[in-house]
This record gives sequence, C-alpha cells and structure tokens, in this order.
Amino acid sequence: MEEKKFDINSLIGFVLLGAILLWWMYSTQPTPEEQAKKTKTEQVQEETQTSDTTKSISSPEIIVQANDSISFINAQSQLGAFAYSASLSSASDSETVLENDLLRLVISNKGGQIKEALLKKYVTHDSLPLYIIKENNNSFNLNFGTSDNRTLNTKDLFFEPTLSTNGENQVLSMKLKVANDKYLEYRYEMKPSEYMVDFNVRSQGLNSTLNTSKEITLDWGLEAFRKEKSIRYENQQTEMYYEKGDEDIDYLSVGGEDDAEEQNVNWVAYKQHFFSAILITEQAFEKASLLSKTLAIDEEIDTTFTKAFSLKAPLALQGGELNYNMNWYIGPNDYQILKKYDRNIKEITNLGWGIFGYINRLIFIPVFNFLQLYIGNYGLIIILLTIVVRIIMSPLVYKSYLSSAKMKVLRPEMDEINKRLPGKENAMKRQQETMAMQSKAGVSPLSGCIPALLQMPVFFALFRFFPSNIDLRQKGFLWAEDLSAYDSVFKLPFNIPMYGDHVSLFPILASVAIFFYMKMSQSQQMNMAPQQEGMPDMQKMMKMMMYLSPIMMLVFFNMYASSLSLYYFVSNLLTVAIMLVIKNFIIDEDKIHAQIQVNKLKPKKESKFRQRLNDAMAQAQEQQAKQKKKK
Repeated sequence: MEEKKFDINSLIGFVLLGAILLWWMYSTQPTPEEQAKKTKTEQVQEETQTSDTTKSISSPEIIVQANDSISFINAQSQLGAFAYSASLSSASDSETVLENDLLRLVISNKGGQIKEALLKKYVTHDSLPLYIIKENNNSFNLNFGTSDNRTLNTKDLFFEPTLSTNGENQVLSMKLKVANDKYLEYRYEMKPSEYMVDFNVRSQGLNSTLNTSKEITLDWGLEAFRKEKSIRYENQQTEMYYEKGDEDIDYLSVGGEDDAEEQNVNWVAYKQHFFSAILITEQAFEKASLLSKTLAIDEEIDTTFTKAFSLKAPLALQGGELNYNMNWYIGPNDYQILKKYDRNIKEITNLGWGIFGYINRLIFIPVFNFLQLYIGNYGLIIILLTIVVRIIMSPLVYKSYLSSAKMKVLRPEMDEINKRLPGKENAMKRQQETMAMQSKAGVSPLSGCIPALLQMPVFFALFRFFPSNIDLRQKGFLWAEDLSAYDSVFKLPFNIPMYGDHVSLFPILASVAIFFYMKMSQSQQMNMAPQQEGMPDMQKMMKMMMYLSPIMMLVFFNMYASSLSLYYFVSNLLTVAIMLVIKNFIIDEDKIHAQIQVNKLKPKKESKFRQRLNDAMAQAQEQQAKQKKKK
C-alpha cells in the first residue's frame, strides 16, 4: 500500500484561493456614502408604502426595487403588451373619489373598478354607514385574450386615472394602456344629486393586441351586505331582476340558489329589500349567465352577507374594438326616483303584478305622497290611508251585508223547500226551486260574493305596497321603532320555527281584530242559506276560518313589516265598526222582507244566462229520472 505524502502545492493553492476571496469581499463592500444612500432609500420606501400615495405593485409577477429608479422584472413576460401600464407611476392601489350629496364612490387604480359605494343619506339597521360596496365584496372584471396567446383579467391590472369636470359633472377616465395612444378605458361621469352614474367601456388601438377569436367576458359579482333588522324578511325581498330585449322583466328565485341563461339582456339589478346595484347597457348583452345564491337565512347568526349575485356576459367587438355605453345605478329602491329613468328599472320595486301593481301606482302611491306633504308621522299616514280605503270600500261592505240580510229573510222559505224535497235524489229539483224562488224575490247569492271579491285586489295591492315603500324605513310609530321591520315588545330566550325569537304587538292586535271580523261574518253566514245535503257545510268552514285566520296572522306576520300589521289591525277594526253601523242603523229587515214580497208579485223576466242554467238543470233532472227507471 502506497504511503500518502504531504502535498505542498495543494496547500499553496488553498491559501491563494482564500486570499482572493477575502480581497473580493472587501473590495465589494459598500462605501459609507453608498451605505447611507441605501439606508435613506429604504426609509423613503417604507414611508411611501404607508402613505395615501403608495406606489407599490401588488401583482405577483412584478418585483419592485426602490433605488434611484423602479425596475420591473418579469412584467414583459407575464403581461405582454400590457406591461407598459404596469410601468407607469399609477401602477398602485391608489384611489380616486367621485362624490355628490347622495353618493360617494371610491375607484381603485387596480382593476379600474368601484372599491367603495356609500349612500350618504341612509344608515343600516344598527345605525352604521350604509355601503353597497366595501371591503372587496364587489368584483368587476373583463377577461380577454391577447394576440400573443395570453389570458388577462382587468381586475389584476393597473389603470391610469385622469379626473376632470364636464360642467357640473365629475368625469374620471381610467385607462389600461398598451401605449399612450392604445388603451382600454373605463369612463365614469357623476352628476350632482344623482344615484345614476354614466359608465362607458371602450378601447382604442387594441384591434391588433386583442385575440378576436377569444370572447371578452364581462364578469360582475357582488356579495350583498345585510342592511335590515330581519335576515329572513330581507331575503324574502332580495332577488336578481333583469330586463330582456323585449322589455320583459324577469327575476331569479328568492330562495336558495337559482341561475339562468338569457339572451339580449338590457340591464341586471342586484336588488335587496330597499337598495340596489344595477348595471344598465345601451347595447344589450347578447348572452348572459345569471346566478343568485342565498348565503344566510338563520336569524340567530349575526352574518355580514345575505346573498351573492353573479353576471357573466360576453362583449361584442365593433371593428376589433370595444364600445359599450352603460350606467351604474347604486341607490335606494324608491319608485319616485327609479321612474325618472327611461329604462324600466322602476319595475324592481315589487308593487305586485297586473291589477295589483296598477292600483298601487295609480292610487296608493299618489295618495300616500299627498299625505306626506302635510303629515310627518308615518304611522298616522298609514291610519289615514286605511280610513280612506275603508270609506271608499264601504259601499261594497254594505252590498255584501245587504245580500246577507236578504238571504236571512228568505231562509224560512228555503227551509220549507228542503223539507218538501229531502234526500240526495231530489238535490237537483231542490236546487232548481231554490234558485227560482230567489230569482222571483230579486235576490242573488252572488250579490254577496262579488263585493267581497272586488275588495281582494285592494287587499293584495297593499300587501305589496307597504313592504316596498322605502319612506317607511326607520320611521317609528308608538312602540315600533321601524315601520318597515317587525315591532318587538318582548325578546324570547329561544327561537320558535316560523315565529321567531321575539313577540310583535301589532300582529297580535291585528289577529284580535280579524277574529271579531270573522265572528261577525260567521253569524251572517249562519243566518243565510240552510245547509243542503251533498253540499259543503259552510258553517263549519266559516268557524274553522274564524280561528285559523287569526293564528296565521299571528304566526306569519310576526316577522313582517309592522306597517302591514298596523294596516290590517286598523282596517279590520274599521270594517267591524262599519258592519255594526250597517246592522244597527241602516239595514231594516222588515223593510227588506216587505220589498221581497213586492218583488215576488212583479212579473220577472229571466235573463238568458238564467234560462240556459234552468234548461241545463232540467235536462240533468230528466236524465237522472231515466237512469232511475232503468234501475
């Protein structure tokens, strides 16, 4: 085995390498002047990052170094032509404010989108500033492809802001630049005392930069903040509305999750109970994917968000460029405000469909607005409106009660017919003679039903009117702090399904008033027509309704707007009073009986409808007799 010897040449080599390394480290050490300059630069950078004029790049693909200048690494490779915009001094999370006396918008350089939207004249149910947009609950993005096969999102890119004025209007131009003369622009224009903001999306010189074979997709999402007292009640009034090209208004389901694929959409509204964010476009979206999702329904959980909304729509290019004139409406669901705009967005205020909506628009809204001019207490306005409605409807109540009184006078004769023609085999004959007797006396059973039916549209119209009326929001009356929410006089230590964790007094009062109204109605029905074989027992049905209606009012209206319960309480109380006045001071049963006897002596010409009905009954009776003979 060979013995290892000490190699002097290797030792000399290691010493020389160590000396060279020490010399290099010493020679590259910064001078005192350079070290001071570096320390000062770091201090300036730290102070700049904590000020309102921060100029830092948040994109993960871009690395910022603060020396004498800012160098961007990997920007060109990641953003392609749009790296130019990232190299500008505006490439930061800086913000620009647009503000009037109603609305305050904060627009971020990053994404060029609305970062905050504050409604200045409103507060939440717990008296906090009312934001529609805040803390990243809103995202407005354009997803597009570039000619060099990249896919970019505007929400991750930086726009350059330019603030100017157009008369009294504030104008903010946000440009995502490829070069000085090539850009994608968001243009906001805010008018004084308006919730509607003009919003234009257009491009210039990007026809060679964009990949025209790939769709440019608009993606707008919003998580809706909770603003009202009851999550459940707010969710019942919160839904996504949209208008299609033929001015057909549609909406997604209120409960759970719902989606739709639509064509030629003119506007989309993320509508909550009293406030909305609406995107309106002059050039309809050819296709639109819509989504609504409920985030919270439990009253026991103090949640931040109630629902999430989403819109995805491809944008069409014109000559290789974008050119969309749009509007943002961010404000209250006030029918008087919304109807000023000729875009049909007033339909998001749910005043009812068909005749119910017409009654609200043509009668109740004008009357309510008139009363507002002279009365400041909204509880008194509701009571006066109820009195007006009851006075107008009192002739129908009178007609219904008069019909009941006539049927009561005829009851002995109807009892006699029932005794003379007993059994199911005589049902047809019995019914025929009863109708003939009523016709001869000038009495119709329908005369009592028709007045009641005519009152139903008013009932349902007001059922929609009060919950949709933003003027009642946070207006108190007696023990109710907010007429647009439930009134709570006692907090329960537990939650009752469908009822809630509190006791509301107005629904209790309304239930008592309905009970007495139903009791009076039942006594009328008992004195009218006698029970016939084979026919439903109306007395049992009325008795069941007498107890069921107040219970339903008590349970379901405990979470509803106290204004609605106040209306039903006053309305039923007035109806009972009107019925008592009619019964005791207007209706004279002796006179009615005498008039019926006079009517019987008069020759009665039957209507064509009555003749056809009698003929049909006669034919049915003959057929029944033939079948009886065969048996």
